[in-house]
Amino acid sequence: MTPVPPLGMGTAGIGNLYTSVSVDVAQATVAAAWAAGIRYFDTAPHYGFGLAERRLGEALSGLDPAGEAVVSTKVGRLLAPIASGARERHGFVDADPFEPVFDYGRDAVLRSHEESLARLERSRVDILLAHDLGELTHASDNEGHMRAFLDSGYGAMRELKDQAAVGAIGIGVNEVEVCLYLLDRVELDVILLAGRYTLLDRRAGDELLPLCLERGVRVIVGGPYNSGILAEPTSSQREPRYDYEAPPASVLARAAALERACEGHGVALGTAALQFPLRHPAVASVIPGLVGEAQVRQTIERMDAPIPETLWQELDEMASNQSRETTE
Repeated sequence: MTPVPPLGMGTAGIGNLYTSVSVDVAQATVAAAWAAGIRYFDTAPHYGFGLAERRLGEALSGLDPAGEAVVSTKVGRLLAPIASGARERHGFVDADPFEPVFDYGRDAVLRSHEESLARLERSRVDILLAHDLGELTHASDNEGHMRAFLDSGYGAMRELKDQAAVGAIGIGVNEVEVCLYLLDRVELDVILLAGRYTLLDRRAGDELLPLCLERGVRVIVGGPYNSGILAEPTSSQREPRYDYEAPPASVLARAAALERACEGHGVALGTAALQFPLRHPAVASVIPGLVGEAQVRQTIERMDAPIPETLWQELDEMASNQSRETTE
């Protein structure tokens, strides 16, 4: 498997997550990331219903004619054409005219992979991930989707890897439980886990990350800011989001406490949030979503900023206290 750089770029934002982003801004974002040395880009058919893949492909076709970039995309949703739809659908604004339809079976996996290659204008992707398996997304439909994946979808992914059509296979999810479930049943090269190993939510650190380290499964952490609440000063956020929704008061209070601790050591909350996942040896990469040249510059500055060990010790102690309070 091609090595995954420690810092990558998530592309849901240039797929118009929450707000419409112009073509020029999307292209400038990828160009700025490339100029700053970012060589790993994660995308998915779901992001803007093909829009993010299309925009990433257009940008990289000029920036990366040699195919140097590491690109990951996902399977599990097919895109069905629609005549028209609401301006905002599934969190995406002014997206492409398709509706995502869940399908984790063999034919759908192979078709999704081919359609992604066409949108990305690439002959192969380095990492192929099964997207959003688990009860968090599927609730009562989870059993059927999991059966389709284990019975045939996973086999199709293995075939693509065995044929060297992709470099590695894995899952891209938002919950720890489905990772543990699948690690007991199939071989995975990579787990992309969003929002579950952050300053606010360390659940992956208890069992999953040690298990991945033991088995040589590389972990990519998405959502290091938990959908934005850890990205900027808490007092300046007009509409803070935590796990894609408005946060409860308890989460706002915890984020503010984390911010005060960081400020006591002269470190911005977003800087600590971005660097935190990479402290664990199982974590190979962190991939914040980026929109705009300013966010790219800020991200590079955050990655390069020194953080004293005393801050990490204080944040670890805060997490331990929170865990004890939760279990008592």
